[in-house]
Amino acid sequence: MGNSVLYKLAARAPVMKSVSLPRGRHRLHAMPTSTGYETRTDSSYEWNGRLRGQTPFTVLQHTVSGAGNLQYERRRYRLRAGNTMLLIVPHNHRYWVEDAGRWEFFWISMSGQEAVRIHRTIQAVTGPVLKLRDKTIEHIADCSLRLIEGAGETAGAASAIAYEAAVALYDDVFSSPAPDSEYDDDAAVRHVVTHVLANLDKDLSVAELAEIGGLSRAYFSRLFTASEGIPPASFVRQERMRRAARLLTSHSHLAMKEIAMMTGFDDPNYFAKVFRRFFGASPTEFRKTRMDTTGMTIASERGPA
Repeated sequence: MGNSVLYKLAARAPVMKSVSLPRGRHRLHAMPTSTGYETRTDSSYEWNGRLRGQTPFTVLQHTVSGAGNLQYERRRYRLRAGNTMLLIVPHNHRYWVEDAGRWEFFWISMSGQEAVRIHRTIQAVTGPVLKLRDKTIEHIADCSLRLIEGAGETAGAASAIAYEAAVALYDDVFSSPAPDSEYDDDAAVRHVVTHVLANLDKDLSVAELAEIGGLSRAYFSRLFTASEGIPPASFVRQERMRRAARLLTSHSHLAMKEIAMMTGFDDPNYFAKVFRRFFGASPTEFRKTRMDTTGMTIASERGPA
């Protein structure tokens, strides 16, 4: 870290600053609530996004060294050095340090309508784990250090620092130029679509698809959505459901568990839940109705399974 701002912030550790200002007549839309730098080494460090009240706020937490764990909805992440976690509360997530673990990090938490809006916009593209540029990390660390050193002692000053940190993150995600590629954007999307259709039984995260396309995650998500009309994660779910429908009606010998696995679901119950949401009927009901009334298979718009 050398003489970087992050190094100066680390030199203050362990440190935590709560920002609690009297409410004025005008409520500001981006306000820091806490910030700090810590190294946690015991399993008592654990936060559950469903148990932190109903007032929306965000947590922006950057891992400096060691590792932490994040359970976000149905996926688990290992947060290592260089990973930045962005969470919005309340939400179904949990993050923690395991026994004998070590997690060194700094964070800024903030509340307010605009802070939450900006972070939701970012999270919709990146998911809860980001890889930021070094200069962005330095910028956010500087915001944290200024709050710790007392620069946010008035509502306006505190709000300005929170907003500055939020838009620094926004600029990193949405102002990144598309990297050079060996093929044009249309070819990149076609390549990813081909990969998805050939690998519906495998993990198809947006980050992995962006890498296959040779593009940054943010640029890939925008490009794919513009090309296909829906975000990449929605496209994967749609094609999985179409394959499931074909398998249900054309392969009556296959059990639900087999069809779930062939369409990328480890949990048959979760597969059934997603299927019902997509088609308005359970897989069993769908199969029975189609076989009884038409005996026909569901044709794919993109070819055979």
